[in-house]
Amino acid sequence: MTPVPEAGSIRVGGAALVLAALGFTGVFLYLAVRFDYPDVLDAPATTALPALLDMGAAGRAAWALYGLLPLLLIPAAVGAYAALRERQEGLMRTAVLLALVASVTMMLGLLRWPSVQWELALAWAGAGEDERVVLAAVFDGLNRYLGTYLGEFVGELCLNAFFILTGVAMWRGAGFARWVAPLGIAAGALGWIAMWRNVTDVVAPAAAFNNAVLPIWLLIFGVGLVRLSRRQRVRDER
Repeated sequence: MTPVPEAGSIRVGGAALVLAALGFTGVFLYLAVRFDYPDVLDAPATTALPALLDMGAAGRAAWALYGLLPLLLIPAAVGAYAALRERQEGLMRTAVLLALVASVTMMLGLLRWPSVQWELALAWAGAGEDERVVLAAVFDGLNRYLGTYLGEFVGELCLNAFFILTGVAMWRGAGFARWVAPLGIAAGALGWIAMWRNVTDVVAPAAAFNNAVLPIWLLIFGVGLVRLSRRQRVRDER
């Protein structure tokens, strides 16, 4: 018997989360080495724009890939909904909407680097002092709007709300191991604390810890969905 669409959606969603975890870790480490990421996010245009240009085409491609990774949240949310809707349909509808908002806002925040900021870096290289004042103002404005407010606040607010809601749905019984639900809720709560890093340095340790926890949680969540899809397929074939 052919597996029902729900099993396929769950499997694709789990695979998307695993791919997101691996992609996030790989690109994050690359940017940390080549671009002093994430500390460079607080650097002025005089430092960040020349450093961005020095990364070359490979660095620009890495930023483009990084910016597209949040789109994996969309199939992941669909898979999570298929896995958890039987017990918590209303809750999971909200979770899917939150994941969609997180995906778009985080994508916009990250893609500013290989697009608008890259063009600013090219202009910066041949600009005079007066022109650089204007370019720096544009650079700072884009960082504040697309980066701080959209990507790092709205995006992370919605992303971690998605984790918490799915964790609550798992807790009420959905075929996941008992320890997965509280781990998802804890990961979301940690993310909510970490997103205030642009407001106060008090949460800096939580933000650093969150960068390590996030890919681990994505991997656990993804593997859990894949395993659940396999059990669903076996039941459907009986």
